[in-house]
Amino acid sequence: MNRKLLTSWALVLVCGLAAGAVLAQEGPLRERLRQRQQEGAAAPSSAAAPITAPGDYRASLEHGGRTRLYRLHVPASYRADRPAPLLVALHGGGGSMDYMGRDEYYGLLSFAERTGQVLLLPNGASRLRSGKLATWNAGNCCGSARDAQVDDVGYILALVERVQGQLNIDARRIRATGMSNGAMMAYRLACELPGVFSAIAAVAGTDNTRSCTPAQPVSVLHIHARNDSHVLYEGGAGPDAVDRALITDFRSVPDTVARWVERNRCAPVPQRVLDKDGAWCERYAPCAGGTQVQLCVTAADGHSWPGGHKPRGEAPTRVIDANEVMGDFFRRQDAPR
Repeated sequence: MNRKLLTSWALVLVCGLAAGAVLAQEGPLRERLRQRQQEGAAAPSSAAAPITAPGDYRASLEHGGRTRLYRLHVPASYRADRPAPLLVALHGGGGSMDYMGRDEYYGLLSFAERTGQVLLLPNGASRLRSGKLATWNAGNCCGSARDAQVDDVGYILALVERVQGQLNIDARRIRATGMSNGAMMAYRLACELPGVFSAIAAVAGTDNTRSCTPAQPVSVLHIHARNDSHVLYEGGAGPDAVDRALITDFRSVPDTVARWVERNRCAPVPQRVLDKDGAWCERYAPCAGGTQVQLCVTAADGHSWPGGHKPRGEAPTRVIDANEVMGDFFRRQDAPR
């Protein structure tokens, strides 16, 4: 075989190896998208121009015949040559990305800045152009998003893919958090996209998925108040639930945690990791794949975000801060195992 032919074969081999490396780097995100396309889900156009500077961005994405709004916050510490974690924050039912993005209420923008996380704020399905009064199709809840069977899983997947194309995102540190209906949506993401989301932090919303058979374990943090009058700790819709026709008979907190302890194949006896007047936390570990399940309970917080602020109703507790607990939980997932 002459030298020219050897060179040609070498180039073919190198190109083939490079292509294989690219496919390997695609990871579960694109594989899940391909799977959804094969199942008949609409394939959204998620390409967008690269983002080269920190700041706040507002945009929309066409998905499932709907124009879906979202916001993106890139922290000042972001560097294009260093992969950054991505946190998807999901507002409560009847809320919006703008409400969830108000730092005086949830403190998530400040949290993203302190921890160097890119913050993605999707907007639920809304009949209003402003995006207000939006809900998520989290399975058995909630509202018009559930009733219309809106493909919120596909929408959030397409958003994550778009952001990965715009920024240098660490695929191992993509997480979701949410409040109430948003927490329920985070549970659905853990069930259906476990290869994309490595951990979730659910606040005041339980697992109300219709089916859940994750292919791999996902770390779960659940924060809930014993006196929540919307999503009752022991299960069911409370007296302050807005409209029972729009919601469901919520799964209890103990049942939610027990299900994820079983799914993640965790040690069955938890360890008390926080015990103070007005709050306690228990952690189940070790679990499969180095994951963890943690439950934090406040005595008096109502239906709110601990450490945050509400313009009306019962004030959130200051005994614990949901963002700080979430930050500690995510950092433990990052620690070498």
